[in-house]
Amino acid sequence: MCSAGSDAAGVMACARLSRLRCSGSWLRSGPGPRRLPPHRAHSEQPAPQSADPFNTQQHQALRESLRKIIEKEINPFVDKWEEEGIFPAHRIFKILGQAGFLGVNKPIEYGGLGLDFSYSMAVAEELGHIRCGGVPMAIGVQSDMATPALARFGSDELKRQFLTPTIAGDLVACLGVSEAEAGSDVANIKTKAVRKGDDYIINGGKMWITNGCQADWMCLLANTNDGPRHRNKSLICLPMNLEGIQVAKKIDKLGMRSSDTAQIFFEDVRVPSKYLIGKEGMGFTYQMLQFQEERMWGVAGMLVPMQNIIQETIEYTRQRKVFNQPILHNQTVHFRLAELETEIELLRSLLYRCVAQYIQGNDVTKLASMAKLKGGRLVREVTDSCLQYWGGMGFTNEVLVSRLFRDMRLMSIGAGTDEVMLSIICKYMGTIPESK
Repeated sequence: MCSAGSDAAGVMACARLSRLRCSGSWLRSGPGPRRLPPHRAHSEQPAPQSADPFNTQQHQALRESLRKIIEKEINPFVDKWEEEGIFPAHRIFKILGQAGFLGVNKPIEYGGLGLDFSYSMAVAEELGHIRCGGVPMAIGVQSDMATPALARFGSDELKRQFLTPTIAGDLVACLGVSEAEAGSDVANIKTKAVRKGDDYIINGGKMWITNGCQADWMCLLANTNDGPRHRNKSLICLPMNLEGIQVAKKIDKLGMRSSDTAQIFFEDVRVPSKYLIGKEGMGFTYQMLQFQEERMWGVAGMLVPMQNIIQETIEYTRQRKVFNQPILHNQTVHFRLAELETEIELLRSLLYRCVAQYIQGNDVTKLASMAKLKGGRLVREVTDSCLQYWGGMGFTNEVLVSRLFRDMRLMSIGAGTDEVMLSIICKYMGTIPESK
């Protein structure tokens, strides 16, 4: 995946990576975008140039390799994992890590592929072929939610200790931001990390932590001083085997059932201060940057499930007859499906524009918030409308549409609610009243 202008050493490096990843099929399929510079995997890089820059031959080869893993190692077991309320993260992440899918846009020197963010989006889209929402979400936490700040701002020592084995799938990561009294209101978190000598002493708790029951480490956001709430927070790599960490319970959820979600408490947990990511007091800023990738990743992950639901609904309503004609032949049905398909393509275009801007190093807060808002609302429309056309069968757990009806409801809540997205958009529009 080196550019045409790369030197021989770079080409050989890519060739070595190709032998280690996916048997090299997609990495050797032709010239692609440049390797991205370490720590800035999505800045200073022009959007890839082609008729469809997000679906080049390299993107398609990447998708095909991932699809094979999904069909062999994941989908045959999804029903079992949904019943058990958990999936084997260490085993699945190791398979994905060995194939290179957990660090697509991370620096090569830490085990990543060094590609631009459009390739992460291709992975996120392809994961939508998994027949549930929980497993893709858990993978996204590992690859694009708990690690961006570490990859960009962490020390070399910290990245080698936490990022490299996470990309390899040897460690399971989780992101510790939300609390019982602070979900979308990130600035209101109460967890504290008080500096004592060469350590931080952590007290508090986190809520709704994806991968929390299986995680080996947490990217923790905590208050490290008593200053203004947007400048008093820091991100810390927190090993989950330290004394004083208690995984209180696995939360029983409406959807995303194959993904374990935990409530976690910290009591006088001592962690070395060198586990701080970047600069002390910059945690809120770093987390807002992580949220941008999380929101784009979440939108990308909705596209394929929505299309699959529509396609399965077409097939079902074409065969199922009511009043002596297929349900699909009712104009209200096929017109509605056409409307929804159109909305999906509009969302895809918005996302791709956002990603292209992000790759070029631009601030995409407004566009990412718009995409997240639209995606969360649209996936609710799609699942609800399609479930209606399945009739009584749609109200069972035997079909994909009912599972995704439950799973995808989270998209208007997680990574910032619809209302928070609206507030961000209004801020950029200059329409929020000033505080008195």
